[in-house]
Amino acid sequence: MQPLMIGIAGGTGSGKSTFTDHIKSLFGDGVAVLYHDNYYRRQDGVPMEARRRVNYDHPDALETALLAGHLRALKAGQAVESPVYDFTVHNRAETTIRVEPRPVVITEGILVLAEPQLRELFDIRIFVEADADERILRRAIRDMRERGRDIEGIARQYLDTVKPMHYLFVEPSKAYADLIINGGLNPVALDLVAGKIRAVLAAGGR
Repeated sequence: MQPLMIGIAGGTGSGKSTFTDHIKSLFGDGVAVLYHDNYYRRQDGVPMEARRRVNYDHPDALETALLAGHLRALKAGQAVESPVYDFTVHNRAETTIRVEPRPVVITEGILVLAEPQLRELFDIRIFVEADADERILRRAIRDMRERGRDIEGIARQYLDTVKPMHYLFVEPSKAYADLIINGGLNPVALDLVAGKIRAVLAAGGR
């Protein structure tokens, strides 16, 4: 039987990863996760300063067709080699992650509901929203801790690309969501989605 395909979108720092991690912790190996962020295009040969200036919040920055192909492969029961993106150098790593087909496949990213070729593959479309101040604070903490960024660079990127692209692409994609939740720590939404997944797993697939 085909897997249950779930897309989780929302603005930067909204709680997408938190919600995804909770689902994953509940069902373990029953769930495969693909992150749209890992599909940023390669930038081999591009100087670092030019890499920093790329608008990473625009759909063109991502190789979405490759992700869609991987989702179709997983849906057909085939394993895929997901790329890995290294945010400290703004480029893909040489290594990949093998993702095996599972009864539930989650795709997470700010633009996964903005892309028709992705959202048409999802059985459940979820949008996680949060207050803009909370989102930028979470992003700043994450980027400084995990991605080697400084506060000036974070602020500049947020004002130049993150904020305008959010209102141009991310926020409008909420219209395609089946479920809109406030933050990633929403117990009611978690129970609803977990209940659906349990039903799918009990039936052996969608």
